[in-house]
Amino acid sequence: MLHVVASARFAEKAQAAGCDGVIAEGFEAGGHNGREETTTLVLVPAVRAATDLPLLAAGGIATGAQMLAALALGADGVQVGSRFVATQESSAHEAFKAAVVAAQEGDTRLMLKALRPVRLLKNEFFAQVEAAEAAGASAEALRALLGKGRARRGMFEGELAGGELEIGQVAALIEDVPPAATALQRLLEEYATALDAARQGGRFGRLA
Repeated sequence: MLHVVASARFAEKAQAAGCDGVIAEGFEAGGHNGREETTTLVLVPAVRAATDLPLLAAGGIATGAQMLAALALGADGVQVGSRFVATQESSAHEAFKAAVVAAQEGDTRLMLKALRPVRLLKNEFFAQVEAAEAAGASAEALRALLGKGRARRGMFEGELAGGELEIGQVAALIEDVPPAATALQRLLEEYATALDAARQGGRFGRLA
């Protein structure tokens, strides 16, 4: 069993509880975020220092260069979420996939920390949450605003205005909706290119 953690402390607890491994998911991710807002770049080496369990890095990973960076920080592998939301086989609504592709830098923000931290794509519901939190809304008030089924309506039924649209920051780097096999093959090819460039002392962030 792999347990998702957002801090080194929780990784230690996961190991003590008998988990087989941990997924260190940073602040950039769409879900399972920590209230401390620790980025993947900081979280992965911290978790690596805290536990010898198999470690997957998650949050902000959609390219081969990002995968290489995660492994360089001590991860044994990566978990990729947002990139595969925008694939042809994904169960997400086509309208939501299009919104992910259209997303630009700064179009998501971590919200609802009083309930469960989640990164939301900006829309009308996001604006309602932002206003409520700015006014000091309680957890109960935020729960009432969220209601039931809002994530399903947004991500799987295509209600883009009033739905809860969860996606990672890396949506800003997603530019198409390919078959999942193509996305995976691209990831591996980019990783190989980045690794080769790193070995040669090149700038492996540039993959063209």
